[in-house]
Amino acid sequence: MKKYLILFSCLLLALSCGRNRPPEGILTEDEMVSILVDIHMAEGFVQSLSIPYDSSKKLYPVLEKEIFEKYEITDSTYIASLKYYLRDAAKMEAFYERTIDSLAVREKRAQQ
Repeated sequence: MKKYLILFSCLLLALSCGRNRPPEGILTEDEMVSILVDIHMAEGFVQSLSIPYDSSKKLYPVLEKEIFEKYEITDSTYIASLKYYLRDAAKMEAFYERTIDSLAVREKRAQQ
């Protein structure tokens, strides 16, 4: 009986340790932040252009595709990763804090 209890405890410990890592095919936290920064930069760029809304709706997907090519991912990988991380509001808040910090640094560099 003691053997089974120890075996069960070890199995439970092994399974709980794997929960901190995202499943296979999900982007890492650092990759997600980098992609979010680039996506927000693209959104800001499109919004800053003096073009009609329907034109901006056609331009943004082109820029988004270039971002995914830059990171060598598919849009489905990005969407699956976003859905995965959206389950944890605290983690997404941390992502967006890092994203905002990165955007602020880029803005400061551009002003200099």
